[in-house]
This record gives sequence, C-alpha cells and structure tokens, in this order.
Amino acid sequence: MAERTVEPGAAPARVTFCVVAPVTERVDRFLADQLQLSRTQSARLVADRRVAVGGAVVRASRTLARGEEVAVTFPEAEPPRLLVPAPIALEIVFEDDYLAVINKPAGLVVHPAPGHWDDTLVNALVARGTTLSGGAEGRPGIVHRLDRDTSGLLLVAKTDDAHRKLSAMLAARRITRRYAALVWGHLDESPTVIEAPLARHQRDRKRIVVAREGRSSRTDAYCAARFALVDLLRLELHTGRTHQIRVHLAHIGHPVVGDAVYGGGGSRRMSGSQRTGAEALDRLAPRQALHAAALKLRHPIDGRPLEFRSEWPADLAPLLVAAMGPSNAVAPDQALTYLQFFEADA
Repeated sequence: MAERTVEPGAAPARVTFCVVAPVTERVDRFLADQLQLSRTQSARLVADRRVAVGGAVVRASRTLARGEEVAVTFPEAEPPRLLVPAPIALEIVFEDDYLAVINKPAGLVVHPAPGHWDDTLVNALVARGTTLSGGAEGRPGIVHRLDRDTSGLLLVAKTDDAHRKLSAMLAARRITRRYAALVWGHLDESPTVIEAPLARHQRDRKRIVVAREGRSSRTDAYCAARFALVDLLRLELHTGRTHQIRVHLAHIGHPVVGDAVYGGGGSRRMSGSQRTGAEALDRLAPRQALHAAALKLRHPIDGRPLEFRSEWPADLAPLLVAAMGPSNAVAPDQALTYLQFFEADA
C-alpha cells in the first residue's frame, strides 16, 4: 500500500510530516495512520532505515513529540494503476472549472483501494470525463472522504491549485461540514463537545478506537430533534479523522443507529417496552444513519460564498418516519428543513 503515497515521477519519493498533535505517539503508529499502512508495513519502512526524525534514523518504538519532523523515503514505486472508467450515475450538485460537489450515495467507495479498484466515485468521475487534480496516488481530486456507507456532500478538486487551497482551507477549519445522524438514546446536553484522541486498533486495522496515544479529535453534537428512542443530531467536525463521528458517538454511549461496526447492539441496550420498539427501528436501518447534509465554504479561486444542502436520504426515510412516530406528519424528503436542521447555516 505504500506506493499509493508516492507522487508520480518521483523515484524515490520523500515525504515529510510535522507532528502537530499534543500527545506523544510511536513513530510506527504515526506512519501507519498518516500513510494508511498496516503496522507491519510502517515498521518495515523503519527497519529498512527509510524513516528519520530530525535527520536521524530511528527505531519503530521511537516516541514522537509535538513539533518534530518525520521524513520518509520510499523505495522506487511500481507503475501506478490505471484508473478504469466506471459507468456509475452521480448526482452533481455544483460544478465549475475548479471544483465539483457530489451528493454521494451510500454504498459507493470514494477512491480506489484493495477490493475496490474500479467501482468507486473516482472511477465514475473518470467515466464522465471530469478533469481532476493530481492528488495522492489513486485519489485524484479527493479533498476529503466519506465512509462507504455514509451518504452526502463531497468536495472534489479539478485543478492542482484548487486542491491545494481547499486542503489548506479544510485544515484551517474554513470549510464547514455538518452531518445529520440518528443515534440511540438522548444527549444529556446540547451541544455536547466530544474530545477524544483516535487511533487505529492495534490488531484490526480497519477499526478506529479511542486511545490515549491517538490523534487529537473533536466533534460537536447538537440535538436537532428528540424522538422517543433516538435523537436526530447535527454534528460539526473540528478534525476529520477516519470514522471520527461514529467512534465518538459510540464512545459517549450514543452510537449511530444501524452502525454494524461501532453500534454495539444499540437497540439491545433498551429495556422493557422500549426494547421492542428499538429492535423494530434496527430492522429498518439498511446502513448507518449518517448523512453529510451541509457544506459551506468560499470558492478557493474567486472567494465567492458557496453553500450546499442535502436533505435526508431516501434509503433512510422509513427509519426516520418510524423514529418520529405516528403523530409526526413530516415528509421525509423535507424532514431536515422542517426540523430546522439547516438553521445553523443561515
């Protein structure tokens, strides 16, 4: 997987990171997270003397501190995989010469990866002839990602200049991303600020866990509507870690309804008559009830304000209707507007 981080034409490629997290972390774990490698792969880079901290070669167990510089020199990369066009329909919300905003459906992987080399959103963009920025190897145009089973608004860069500026805006929190989620139970207070460091599970690299040695992460959760068994939350990201929302909500005891990985059997936590209703809701969830509903930014080139909204998705409509109960006569395709979810964007 390491070759995916090598820029085309560079042999060998050298990538430098600056540690900004306030917590200490082993160098092999840091590289595994930054480069999306397994611990074995990152440890191999260290063992091959391809990793230096402050100019000095280090061991995998070397602990990093804030402000240190980590340099990785990769072996010569294999030729990059060709991006195969895939005739997958996309909902284009906005497009100009510099960027596009896609309303991604659930079930669609964002960029090519093992097991999904030719059926991703990037492959679909290639098929429609969309010009894309260079980006990382295998991820042209991708400024930020959504999990496969998370739907909603996604930014795509069409030029390298736009990509650099959008990435900088994202890092500086000048792009507002708001998510809608149905979660089990009820928040004690709104907003609830969740600050918990996140790291990859040591044995299962596909899972993320709250860990003291992890990267600092913050999610703000607001209750947009309260129903009998669940809350509809508006979630705002201060950081954009992998699976951040899902892990943070599970961490505070309010997992996303339908989350097969981090849900922990949310419906089974209910007792008595509530459990029967919760199990019925569980059966109506085709996937995690998480949707990227709002995106707000200034155009990276001309500075004009851009704002996009995406209503509650159709595949989760039966779940929302059941959660609201028979006394609520709200059309699911306008539910977020009716419930004033977007008022914070005004």
